[in-house]
Amino acid sequence: MDIADKLIREHRLTKEEYAELIRAYEDENLAKRLADEAVRLRREIYGDAVYVRGLIEFTNICKNDCLYCGIRKSNPNAERYRLTKEEILDCCVQGYHLGYRTFVLQGGEDGYYTDERLADIVSAIKSKYPDCAVTLSVGERSFESYRLLKSAGADRYLLRHETANVQHYQRLHPPELTLENRMRCLRDLKQLGYQVGAGFMVGSPYQTAECLADDLLLLQEFQPEMAGIGPFIPHHDTEFANEPAGSVELTLFLLSIIRIMLPHVLLPATTALGTLNPVGRERGMLCGANVVMPNLSPVENRKKYELYDNKICTGEEAAECRGCLANRMKSVGFRLVTDRGDYCP
Repeated sequence: MDIADKLIREHRLTKEEYAELIRAYEDENLAKRLADEAVRLRREIYGDAVYVRGLIEFTNICKNDCLYCGIRKSNPNAERYRLTKEEILDCCVQGYHLGYRTFVLQGGEDGYYTDERLADIVSAIKSKYPDCAVTLSVGERSFESYRLLKSAGADRYLLRHETANVQHYQRLHPPELTLENRMRCLRDLKQLGYQVGAGFMVGSPYQTAECLADDLLLLQEFQPEMAGIGPFIPHHDTEFANEPAGSVELTLFLLSIIRIMLPHVLLPATTALGTLNPVGRERGMLCGANVVMPNLSPVENRKKYELYDNKICTGEEAAECRGCLANRMKSVGFRLVTDRGDYCP
């Protein structure tokens, strides 16, 4: 039995087997075989539904200095902003009208949004839209903070681990940020009953096939409800400005592996994938993805939330973006649905 057969049969591999599989990603027959199985599994569990998450990028102020990120605290050229509670709720009004039943509040680690302020915003959204899910993506916080936000009504939490290799993590982050604490956060979130999303960059500086194998092993053991992966894209105001972007083909290959490894996972085709390839998100669907996250943020703020260069859809109105995505998904045999899109165990 070859490695691909073993993955398809057993939904798990060893680190060495993952690394060997990753090194063979340019084998078109292998990639197609894995993609076909990934799509078969996602259709078996989720049908042809594509779940939409309304992304609200509510602050680009961040206390951290991650070396790859355009909104890192030491970037003097970033034009900073915060949305008020009322502005966030206005985004939700628009999103609900367009059929979104999940709102994702994403931002830098901005100390202005204390536990109490953030809990108040979550509670207001849940009070107004009890049929909607609220996902938070606001970084590393304490167990008590996560508990309070869960009590306020937060359903899900996205916290990409970025890389599961300790040495690689240290080369991408300042010394005060550790993989150990990132994993503590992920375990806390799972313990509190959130639907939890982990994930990683593909093609970040210093990454090897063994690093990616570590990432897959982490997902295999942690069993997150969501897995967000996307290609690394450099930002011009970071020290990785001249590094090459990650591979679209390798990202697609890894999407297929993750779907086979975790058949029930909620798996986005990310904006970064669409940024590097005009049909990247469509191709993601054909490799096992079943989630897209169009932007509900006010148009005047979107260009300011620049984690990487040349991000798509920064000038589109939310309605335009949703209509465009619906047509794009339809073109490859899938359909956007008005649904919370919960994890299906």
